[in-house]
Amino acid sequence: MLGSFFCYNHGMAKNSLLKRIGVSGYNKPKRTPSHPTKSHVVVAKSGDKVKTIRYGQQGVSGAGSNPKTAKQKARRKSFKARHAKNIAKGKMSAAYWANKSKW
Repeated sequence: MLGSFFCYNHGMAKNSLLKRIGVSGYNKPKRTPSHPTKSHVVVAKSGDKVKTIRYGQQGVSGAGSNPKTAKQKARRKSFKARHAKNIAKGKMSAAYWANKSKW
């Protein structure tokens, strides 16, 4: 009896987590302009694992996916080289989401 209640309640907790964080679903990044230090948040889900990830320095823009100047191209290349191992870890790492949404 107690176990079935816990499973049901656990499912409700996941939906309330999405609502509390303010994202529309799992693996959907969102800007957080009011957060003091981090610019984005995502509730990452891989298999059964669910994790809230905050990433990106507040107030700093990436070079974007289409950098125009040589300086922006260099910043983008440096970021990808510096974080390549962490980006390769997949959806459960902040570097993956920063690479996907900011760079």
